[in-house]
Amino acid sequence: MVCLDARHAKKALDMKVNKTDANDAEGLAHLVRAGWYREVRVKGRSAMLAKALLGARGQLLNMSLSLENQIRGMLKTFGRIVPKGAGGLFEKNVRAVIADDAEIAAVIMPLLQARGMARSKCAALDRRIIRSVQGDASCRMLMTMPGIGPITAVSYVAALERPDTFKRSRAVGAWLGLTPRRFQSGEVDYDGHISRRGDRQLRALLYEAAAVLLTRVRKESALRQWGLMLWKRLGFKRAATALARKMAVVLHAMWKSGTAFNPTLSAVMP
Repeated sequence: MVCLDARHAKKALDMKVNKTDANDAEGLAHLVRAGWYREVRVKGRSAMLAKALLGARGQLLNMSLSLENQIRGMLKTFGRIVPKGAGGLFEKNVRAVIADDAEIAAVIMPLLQARGMARSKCAALDRRIIRSVQGDASCRMLMTMPGIGPITAVSYVAALERPDTFKRSRAVGAWLGLTPRRFQSGEVDYDGHISRRGDRQLRALLYEAAAVLLTRVRKESALRQWGLMLWKRLGFKRAATALARKMAVVLHAMWKSGTAFNPTLSAVMP
């Protein structure tokens, strides 16, 4: 059995004028017979479970954030501004704002309780992820890099599954969509924005890890110095994107060689 790349196969099938089941079947048969297709790696059960766990956690976080914004917007309609604050501080501020109005409290409290339930379930999933990291030597090794936490480590391992999935570490950056597009035609040749292909969730986590490494991590390393140099020259967003790509490459090299993060060598790796 061969699993074909759906995006690549669709481009080939689009050459047919009429889209029918028969034409699709004939087109797929031609692709397989000619060998002009890209084979896709099918993830194992453990990787799929990890991805499902991370997806459920992300969905609960989005629900909690959406409820927070809904509460702020509804209270703003009545001229009540909720002070800045997250987590338990947000709930405390909301309760203080609606304490003197029972009618508004009757509308806001169900949303606040739903937000609390979503946060508690998300915390339970966080504890489950931390327990899985404690028993995974690969995740613990990847977490030796500054800015990489349990969520990013689990997502990285679940996406790649094995270090030998890629022969070269540099290919990981392109696979995650963190390399720029290129357009060349005649005398026109330029690089565009990043391709944004591959695992969207992992790409977002690596960008967040790069931002943490640039802004919050105080321990110096060659990798951080490289990112700070780009920040001065290109701006924060471009520097964080480039640093996220380099972190993905370095993480694969660490995983493949079985060595922890070396703060003096990361910046000179290809």
